[in-house]
Order: sequence, then structure tokens, then C-alpha cells
Amino acid sequence: MPMTSMKLAGFAVAVGFAVAAHAADTVKIAFVDPLSGSMANIGENELATLTYLVNQINDRGGVLGGRKFEIVSFDNKLSPQETLAAMKNVHDRKIPFVIGGNGSSVGGAIIEELDKNNVRNPDNRALYLNFASIDPDFTNSKCSFWHFRFDAHSDMKMQALTNYLKEDSRIKKVYIIGQDYSFGHQVSRAAKEMLKAKRPDIQIVGDDLHPIGKVKDFQPYVTKIRASGADTVITGNWGNDLSLLVKAGKESNLDVKYYTYNAYGPGTATAIGTAGADKVNVVAEWHNNLANPKTEKFYADYRKALPAPKDELYYYRIRYAMDALVAGIEKAKSIDPLKVASAMEDLSWDSDMGRVTLRRDDHQLQMPMVIARMTNAGSPKAKNDVEGSGLGFETKVLLSADQSMLPTSCQMKRPEK
Repeated sequence: MPMTSMKLAGFAVAVGFAVAAHAADTVKIAFVDPLSGSMANIGENELATLTYLVNQINDRGGVLGGRKFEIVSFDNKLSPQETLAAMKNVHDRKIPFVIGGNGSSVGGAIIEELDKNNVRNPDNRALYLNFASIDPDFTNSKCSFWHFRFDAHSDMKMQALTNYLKEDSRIKKVYIIGQDYSFGHQVSRAAKEMLKAKRPDIQIVGDDLHPIGKVKDFQPYVTKIRASGADTVITGNWGNDLSLLVKAGKESNLDVKYYTYNAYGPGTATAIGTAGADKVNVVAEWHNNLANPKTEKFYADYRKALPAPKDELYYYRIRYAMDALVAGIEKAKSIDPLKVASAMEDLSWDSDMGRVTLRRDDHQLQMPMVIARMTNAGSPKAKNDVEGSGLGFETKVLLSADQSMLPTSCQMKRPEK
């Protein structure tokens, strides 16, 4: 059914939102992510994007000569335990494909569960399309045949970011700050290792980890950053931890540039406000002001269908996931997860952003990246704002897939055909 006729306000339903009309021959995809609680806005935004893309595919005729996709949504509340309960429901309903997985704990739970289920129940397997969990281990030491990742993992993003930063001779002193959990630790480690290798003259003048979601006043951290003499801050912070950090810096007239992973995401520009203008930068796979006629048209069509500020397009990488799934199904001439996974290995195609490849060795998508700066919207380079905030992003540099590529230590165990 056309997106314009859908009532997207109903996305917070825990289970059972369907895109296509229920039919025995639909190809079901389980969407597993938060649809309630403090992160509901993220899950709802992702689901809106997935729904739009699935409707496009269905309007073009679906797959395998007319089979349509159907989304079945599960609210995991960003909890590994709720995720495992959802996965049981996925298998009970014989759903062959799972997409989503915000948070490394959730992504890891899905991978481990599928590794077990798909051995024990070869007639009821499922395949995981991950666009949100970026733990490097998932395509290294913990790689799985049943897992494909469509976002750059955190080390790849740092590779792209430091390839850019190394060329800026103005950067002399870097302060690293992050949330005290696995992701924050990974960002800190990668930043130190890569800067040392690429720009040994840069001083790391601070390396702080703080409790996730519990710091209400970042002024003590801002005081430390100022005292360090830093000119640049690298942070993996997201949500309030990012917006409060930047706002505290603004209040103290802290003169630094922030380089982030998560400034381009639901609610972030609105929360940061003018404090982020010309201060906050992000490494991402896309933003809505690329000087690219193909992405401009895609974005314009998307916003025509989904004009509400809350439905702003952030998760462009979901498009990669659905492109790969459709290509894999058509190549395999089947929706059997084993056949589709085999068909998806080493898929390569010319996306609107450039050449992308699903590397066979680890099932990690190799893709172009962009580094963009938050600024006041309305200029030629930042025509579109985000969420009606008055703030937009402008491109600082486009990086090819080769510029974020890293080797893998994955020793993948492939099932017998």
C-alpha cells in the first residue's frame, strides 16, 4: 500500500506491524529494535525507513516473480533478554530474515542465537541483516556465516576519520571522551592506535570514560578538556551524553572541534541546537546535503512520502541491506537463508553513493563514507536542515570504500550446502 496512506503513528506496536497485505506467499522480515522506552524514537525512525523501502520494492513487483515483502516488528526495548524472546517468536513464525539490532549487546545476542538455532534447526534457519551494531568483533573474532553487516564498524569509521584528520596540520592536541561501555572503549583504543600510526606528532592530552546516560552536568569534563589545551575532541557519545557535552562546551566558550560517530541521528541536532554549529563533525555513510543528483532525488522522494520531522532520513544504510537481500534472493532463486547467504557473499554493486561490496571473508559491507560538519542550514552546501532544527550538515570530504577498509581476522565456519 502506498506510504502516504499509512498511519506511521502506530509504529510503537510491539509485534505485528505488516507492510504488505497478509498472504501465504509473502516474504517475512522480522524487524527487531526498540519501539518503546527512551530509544523508541530511534526504532520508529528506522522502521519508517524500512517500510518506505519495502513498499518501493513491493510496488516494483517484489521478488521471485511477484512475492511481496512483509515486515513483522518486535519491540526488544534495547534489551538482550527481550531480543532473545523476540527471536523465539521469529522462529515460531518461521521468519527467514531478521533486520535491526541497535547496540552491541543486542547484536551479539542475535548472532549467538542464530549460530545455535541454525545448527539445531536446519529446516527453520534465519539470516541477520545488521545495520546498527558496530562492534568490530562481529566481523572479526565473532564473525558468523548468518550475519551480514551494512554499517561500517567502529574501527572502520575511525580509519576513515583519522585518514581525514591526519591531513589537518592545525590539529595538535586531541582529547578522547566516551561512554564507559564496550563501544566507548573501542573508540578510545582505535583513536589512540590510529593517530599514533598516522600522526605521531599529535598529543593525546586526555582519555576519559564516563557512566552512560547518567552524567547530567558535563562542566567538570569541559574544565578538564580546557586545562589540557586540546584543540580537538573525539567522542563516541550519543544521545543526551553527546548533546550535553557540546552544550556544556558552548556555555564555557570552549574552543574545540568535535569529531563524532553519532551527531547525524534522530533528535541529535535538535537537542544540540546552535551550540553545535560549525563545531560538531560526524563520520557517516550519508547525509541529506550531498551534492549528488541521485541521492538528492532519493531524499526528495522520501521526504515527500514522509514529511514529518520525526521521520527524517538518517539510516540510509538500510537501503544497502534491502538492495543486498533482494539481489541475494533473486540470485539464489529462493528465500532459503542458507542459499540467500551464499548468494550475498561478494555481492558488489554501484549504489548512488558509489561502489559497495559485501566482502565474502567476513560479510562486512565495504562502502564510501562522508565526513560532514553541522552548520546553520540554508547555505548552498547545507540546503536541507534536519528535523526543522535550522541546522544542517555540509560535506567536508567524501571517502571511497578503500579509505575505510581494514583487514579482517574472521575465520568463518560455513555450513554444508
